[in-house]
Amino acid sequence: MRIRSEHPDDSHCIVNDRVKGRLKVTRAFGAGFLKQPKLNDALLEMFRNEYIGTRPYISCSPSLRHHKLCPRDQFLILSSDGLYQYFSNQEVVSHVESFMEKFPDGDPAQHLIEELLVRAAKKAGLDFHELLDIPQGDRRKYHDDVTVMVISLEGRIWKSSGKYL
Repeated sequence: MRIRSEHPDDSHCIVNDRVKGRLKVTRAFGAGFLKQPKLNDALLEMFRNEYIGTRPYISCSPSLRHHKLCPRDQFLILSSDGLYQYFSNQEVVSHVESFMEKFPDGDPAQHLIEELLVRAAKKAGLDFHELLDIPQGDRRKYHDDVTVMVISLEGRIWKSSGKYL
């Protein structure tokens, strides 16, 4: 793995499958504190990481994979790492396929968020609505912030209500 090879003196560069125990992804637009020591040093002490060396822990350079579209391809899912704390890649695809079949005019991205919240509530021993009643800032203790976009490759347009269940 790139991070371990670039930070051989840092035994805590990856903790619990997270960069410095904090970020699940290794590429990000933000999170400057994991890219430059000076941005880490600017954080309040309680949020700082032990930054060993000068090489960045994460990068904003994308990992690219080319895929030639075929008639079977129906959608593309773009999401933040918070979704994958509760779903595998295949589960996400299966949920979207199933949802699109049952509710062709429904919003599959909103469905994934709702399902994630149900799973987060269950993991915390809460009811779905109890979780939603927790103020958003405090809710971070139960689930990461999540962004999901499902892009139709078939020309469908979904409209989200922005409301959960």
